[in-house]
Parts: sequence; C-alpha cells; structure tokens
Amino acid sequence: MSTRTIQTTPFEGQKPGTSGLRKRVAVFQQAHYTENFVQAIFTAMPAPGPRGATLVVGGDGRYFMRDAIQTIIRIGAANGIARFIVGQDGILSTPAASALIRERGADGGIILTASHNPGGPQNDFGIKYNTRNGGPAPEAVTDAIYAATRAISEYREVVLDRPVDLSAIGTQSFDGFDVVVVDAVQLYADLLRGIFDFALIRRFREQSPQFSLLFDGLNGVTGPYARRIFVDELGFPEACLDQCTPLEDFGGSHPDPNLTYAHRLVERVAAERITLGAASDGDGDRNMILACDWFVTPSDSVALIAHHAAECIPYFKRAGIRGLARSMPTSCAIDRVAAAQGLDAFEVPTGWKFFGNLMDAGRLSICGEESFGTGSDHIREKDGIWAVVAWLNIIAHVSQTAPGATVRSIMLDFYASYGRNYFTRYDYEEVDSDGAAEMMARLRALAAGEQGGLVGQTHAGYTIAAADDFEYTDPIDHSVSKNQGLRIVFEDSSRIIFRLSGTGSQGATVRIYIERYDPA
Repeated sequence: MSTRTIQTTPFEGQKPGTSGLRKRVAVFQQAHYTENFVQAIFTAMPAPGPRGATLVVGGDGRYFMRDAIQTIIRIGAANGIARFIVGQDGILSTPAASALIRERGADGGIILTASHNPGGPQNDFGIKYNTRNGGPAPEAVTDAIYAATRAISEYREVVLDRPVDLSAIGTQSFDGFDVVVVDAVQLYADLLRGIFDFALIRRFREQSPQFSLLFDGLNGVTGPYARRIFVDELGFPEACLDQCTPLEDFGGSHPDPNLTYAHRLVERVAAERITLGAASDGDGDRNMILACDWFVTPSDSVALIAHHAAECIPYFKRAGIRGLARSMPTSCAIDRVAAAQGLDAFEVPTGWKFFGNLMDAGRLSICGEESFGTGSDHIREKDGIWAVVAWLNIIAHVSQTAPGATVRSIMLDFYASYGRNYFTRYDYEEVDSDGAAEMMARLRALAAGEQGGLVGQTHAGYTIAAADDFEYTDPIDHSVSKNQGLRIVFEDSSRIIFRLSGTGSQGATVRIYIERYDPA
C-alpha cells in the first residue's frame, strides 16, 4: 500500500486540555488542522510507540466524527498501527472505549467527542487520546502531544481507494493493518452484567408495578447502550427511553445532563410522577439522577453509592472498597462516608486522569466529580450508565427491607447518618480569557495578602479557616499540579471555590462553587 508525505506547518493553540483538544468544527475542518493533531498523538505515543500497536477508535456520533475516523486510520496506518478496533458505525461511548481498551489489551485509543458540548457544523468537536490503562492521557503525554504540534513539519498517510467501511461487524484486512469493527454495546452490557445484580433489579421491577424509570439520552451516544441494558437486559418497557437515537447535532440541544439543559426530562419526571429519572451526556460519561420529588446532586450521588456499594453491588462485595475520592470542588459528603467506613479519602484536581493513577495503584474504588461524573475502577473513565444502574441496584436492595423506598427516602436516611452538604455551582461561560485570568490573579493576591490575607476574617457568622490555591501532589507518581482553584474554607468546613474550567471550546469558563455543611 502506498504512503504519501504531506508538508505542513504548526497551528497555534493545539494544547490538549483536561479532556483533549476541543474547538469549533470549522477549526478542525481547516486544511491540515486535524491531520497535524492526529500525527502529534502518534509522535508522542508512549513507548513502544505506534509501530505494531493496537488502537481503539470511536466517538459520540457528533458531526465530523466519521471524517475524523478515516483520517485517524490513514495516518495511523502510515505510522505503523497494526490494528484499529472501531465501534460499529464509529459509535463508541467514552466508558465503552475505556472498557474496550482494557478488555482487548490495546495500546491506547482516540475518542472523538466534545462530551457535553453542543454538536453540529456550527458547534464543537474534540479529539482525546487515552492510554493503555483506558484512561485519559496524563499531563506528561498531553505535554508531549502539544510539543509535537508546535514542531510538526509533515505528516504521512496511507492512500486508500475508498473509505473504510465501518458499518459491518468483522475484520477487514489491508496491506499492513487490520480494521476490526465491533459491537461495543454488547461488550459494555456484558461488563455491567458482571458488576451489578441484574437478577435483583429484574425481580424488583416485576414486583414493583408502582416503580417507573425514565432515561433521557439527550440524542447522544448512550441511546443504544440504554436500550440494550434497560430494555433488553432488565426488562423495562421501551417507553422508559427518551431521545435515545444518536444524532450528529444532538437534535439541536445541548447534551449536558443538568437541570438547565435536560429540562425536558425534568418536566416529564415531575408531570408523570416518575420514580427514577436519569440522563447522560453526549459521550456517555456523565449522569443526572432525580425523582418527581427530589434532585440528587452529583456530590451526594457518589457518596450515596459509596455508602451502599459493599452491601449490595456484587462487584464491590467481591473485591471490597479500597478507597474513595472526589475532585476538589466536589462537596465533602464522600469524605464523611470514607471516615465512617475507615477508608482513605483523596481530594484531587478536576480531571479523571488523576483518579486513574490511584486506581492503577489499587488505592481507589469509587470516585466522582460535582460536574455530573461518577464511576469506579471497573474502567478508567467516569460512566453515566454505570451510575444509573448503581441507583437501580441500590433501590432494589433497600426495597427488600423498606418496601416503597424512594430516591427521597434513601437520601433522607443518608443525611440522618452523615449530615447534609448543601452544594451549588454557578458557571460563567465563554468569557474573555485574559479578563478571567486577571480576576483569578487578583483573588489569589487577596487570599495571600498581607497579615494573613483572608484567614481569620468573619463574614455573616462564617469565620475563614483557610484560603489557598489548591495544589496536588500525586501520591503515586509524585507529580505536582498547581493553580487548581482558589479555596476559601470556613471553620465549619463550608467552602467557596473559584476555578477556571478547561472544557470549553473557546474563551474561558469561570466556575464558582458554594458548599455549606449542616450536621445531622
């Protein structure tokens, strides 16, 4: 098979953030832009490098994904990739991609997604590289990718007479490489069947006619996975699914599972008195849990799952729980569960890659982020469907001794044991980047000002005990992550946090988090 070399020049700003490189579709469609970044991934691919390697490829179905997959195959083959494992039609949720990398022993994966950001020709696209543990590339790798984008002068690609067919499951052999198209939905369903008590959930459904489930896929990647698990495996009616057909533009909506963007679900759950409502985002790694009379904050959700996991989820009953963790802005509810169960509790920067190091070292089992991300060490990504099934498993278990248990009653029992961490977040999106950086610099200076800065000041009855810019030293590889968000912590453990987010495609996003603890 012939290979051609194409001359190019670097593009400014191809620095991967916490979740890869995200830009507007039009940016990726520039001549050589996508090719440069893909080549940089292969240039920076950890040892032994791309030659002879196996690579998982797929994405959330958004606009430009299919074109990008063909580009990755052509450039990857020219760089020596021997086998590409691709989801059927290119569709591959981020959790399923992580599972596939781990199950097939792949050398890494490229996931095509901008997660919860809007899709379509006028909106966002993204490319993320995951390493062989199935998790997002660590900073050393993303730094190497960025360095490669700044030094690139050429890329190579194989010449194909037609696009690779991604519709038929099976292996296609070319001169020097194979493309294996797989049913990733079935692989993921098999994985969850081994984690949760599907039999218990089915019995509960059969014996609880008053219980209702409504899952909103927000026209993202999770629709086929939800149908396979909730309908085919657990026996819920097809009517429990809404917006479960993946669309390139997500139906013109914002595929972010929160109270603002998943308003259709919120309205239906209230109007139809749904017992358990849930949603996931564009690429399937986020989740929202609610009921007709209760909204579960993501911070409370992961803490509740951690509280019940060892008593009712088979995966944790077998392996035990090694430790719990949260991102720094996430409320401290899970810390209280860890203390009660005698487990280590870790506070890490935002970004799932920080959890991955702890999982690989056997120090962490369950973790979460306030940004609607929940997961465990079954893979190295957060996992939206996993969280929904965890709630089903817990409700079914609790209902054995407390018939008629609801999301509300289960959360109230949790607060009776641990107290309640009230939590809210305010987002200011696509603000001027320079202005946001200046604001953060002024806040840091205020916190560390003369005579102790903010520490010791009392405002509205709250006395400031600490004020700092969060810095994390990884206990596994001892890497240091600085400037991860300004924390103002009060004596009763309540907190206010200011942080810049790296998940947008342009400008800056300023997030403000407020948490107040109310003892039981």
